[in-house]
Amino acid sequence: MKERLHWLALHGVVRSAANWSARRGDPQARLIADPAVRTDPYPFYEELRSRGPLVRGRLSHLAVDHAVAHELLRSEDFRVIVLGASLPAPLRWLERRTRVETLHPLRPPSLLAVEPPEHTRYRKTVSSVFTSRAVAALREGVEDTANSLLSGLSGATAVVDIVERYCSQLPVAIISEILGVPESERSRVLEFGELAAPSLDFGLSWPQYLSVQRGLAGFDVWLAGHLAALRDNPGECLMSQLIEVSQDGVRLDSTELRAIAGLVLAAGFETTVNLLGNGIRLLLNSPDQLALLTEDPSLWPNAVEEVLRLDSPVQLTARVARCDTEVAGTVVRRGEVVIICLAAANRDPAVFADPNRFDVGRDNAGRHLAFSGGRHFCLGAALARLEGEAGLRQFFTHFPGALPAGEGCRRDTRVLRGWAELPVRLGSAARVAG
Repeated sequence: MKERLHWLALHGVVRSAANWSARRGDPQARLIADPAVRTDPYPFYEELRSRGPLVRGRLSHLAVDHAVAHELLRSEDFRVIVLGASLPAPLRWLERRTRVETLHPLRPPSLLAVEPPEHTRYRKTVSSVFTSRAVAALREGVEDTANSLLSGLSGATAVVDIVERYCSQLPVAIISEILGVPESERSRVLEFGELAAPSLDFGLSWPQYLSVQRGLAGFDVWLAGHLAALRDNPGECLMSQLIEVSQDGVRLDSTELRAIAGLVLAAGFETTVNLLGNGIRLLLNSPDQLALLTEDPSLWPNAVEEVLRLDSPVQLTARVARCDTEVAGTVVRRGEVVIICLAAANRDPAVFADPNRFDVGRDNAGRHLAFSGGRHFCLGAALARLEGEAGLRQFFTHFPGALPAGEGCRRDTRVLRGWAELPVRLGSAARVAG
């Protein structure tokens, strides 16, 4: 009963109201409840753009303009969303009374849900371990893992689900290396990651809510035991280093360490799966762009930026106004929410010429906001770029004749956009040196 009441407070009422409001055209409600928007949000973003840089909904504002999004992500007048904190007072009270305290990427001490001074301390501590040098040192492992996974597919002449067989396997192997997870337990990390993927969404159905709760709770329990084992027997993984590091003589406590490890899974797994899947599908559908990459492999890093821009793995983020403030000529009141449509900003024609065209040579592709911005700029951006570049390049090097083999199936998530299934006919494998 308690669990059902918590779902009702956090998602059920929102879901019911969204279904009603979406039929009456409310933009925020359509994001949650309109199946057409869920399937393909880009026409909806263009509809919003035609109504101005900041569009008012019943419960929030929506920003689609690149300049406005850039400003909001950096503004001191706004703070990040905390799960449940922006609900109407009665629902907020019920959510707190029925909550089961467990790991969640939108609840403190997650970096996604805190602001300075806590955010400054956490980020400084994590950044001291997740350095550019540390990420660069992972490159060989990413290349080797991608090569091994693709070599294992070389005999598969029939259609394969490339998400299941490759796009999900590469990031889970790298995250497991970062967290110090033994190979025998990596399937559990993969399961937890897939179950927790919708945790960033609001208006979840009851079955989705139960699945998310099961994934988060299971990962929390497993993680507590795993971190205890690393304390007793530290390895060379980055998580072992994070356990030992301190700032001003203060180490991260167990809850903070679990929150950071949970964020590594939530933000580093599903997003990279989506980046790889979206990239493979875009390139399979654009043989002219793939030909450019074959002729000039130095374009691969820019191609990853273009994938991030055109079909962003993270579509949305949100901020809450700390005080009454003016945004794009509109006064946003204290406590009001602004949904920042990152994927819409990434197709702003004021910044990107012919924004709906896939162009691996686009000279300003890197101006996208797919990794957010400001103090909450994604800590894992460098790793995501590395995995995206190596993963996509290696796939098309191994299987230059790959072809799409059906429509595939998108994930039933709003904040994150990617493929749940993506059938691909691999064709003959090429000989790959090394």
